[in-house]
Amino acid sequence: MARHLRIPIKSPREIERMRAAGEIASSILQAISKAVAPGKTTGDIDQLAADLMREADCKSAFLGYRGFAGNICISVNEEVVHGIGGPRKILPGDIVKLDVGVVKSGFIGDNATTVAVGDVSLETKRLLAVTEQSLFEAIQHARAGTRLADLCGAVEEFVAPRGFTVVREFVGHGVGRKLHEEPSIPNYRPKGKSPTLMPGMTLAIEPMVNAGVPGVRILDDGWTVITEDRKGSAHFEHTVLVTSGEPEILTWRPREALPEMLGLPAW
Repeated sequence: MARHLRIPIKSPREIERMRAAGEIASSILQAISKAVAPGKTTGDIDQLAADLMREADCKSAFLGYRGFAGNICISVNEEVVHGIGGPRKILPGDIVKLDVGVVKSGFIGDNATTVAVGDVSLETKRLLAVTEQSLFEAIQHARAGTRLADLCGAVEEFVAPRGFTVVREFVGHGVGRKLHEEPSIPNYRPKGKSPTLMPGMTLAIEPMVNAGVPGVRILDDGWTVITEDRKGSAHFEHTVLVTSGEPEILTWRPREALPEMLGLPAW
């Protein structure tokens, strides 16, 4: 676990740029979410994202990153994260994970959601609801003076009693001028000394939650992560600013009415 002195603290000017990048990333994610439909290919959605980035005068934070070939990450069903758009057709009953990162004026906004295509099972709806709510459980801990471990632990502590598991090999991260900054943000309580959160830290918090076992593996493309048991997985993410008061979601978007099915209020 990184010490807090290594975690970048953003200046007021940098925070304004982070807000701008986050707003664009959110608007693109919302637009492509609405475009997900049976018959579309994952490549169609990736191209739409590229077009919207061009219109917004920003660039993909993912394209070319360590050789990644997509403008966004688009992962279907048992694919957890890092899927690359291509000829695969989206079908009724699929769940599609969309992860959008953009670079605007030198700063990055990073966010993700999971879209249910048509009718899905009640258990799949629960998976999405629990995963999204676990993100907000973690965000509530993104406050100055809180230990990062408490934020991380909030995800698994919400998910596990509801019968799901968190992915341990892939984690959230700090974000700003670089896509991956300190600290690493696992979705479980890490061992060892934990840094204290401070105003000006910007965190990409992203629960990845499996319907079955927590284990994953990477496909031969070197990128696409799938569940070990081929059961479904969900992914939600926001870029969050730690302030002296309430956490600020820099990639804010309206939530689905999913918390209601858990008997929880929207946060």
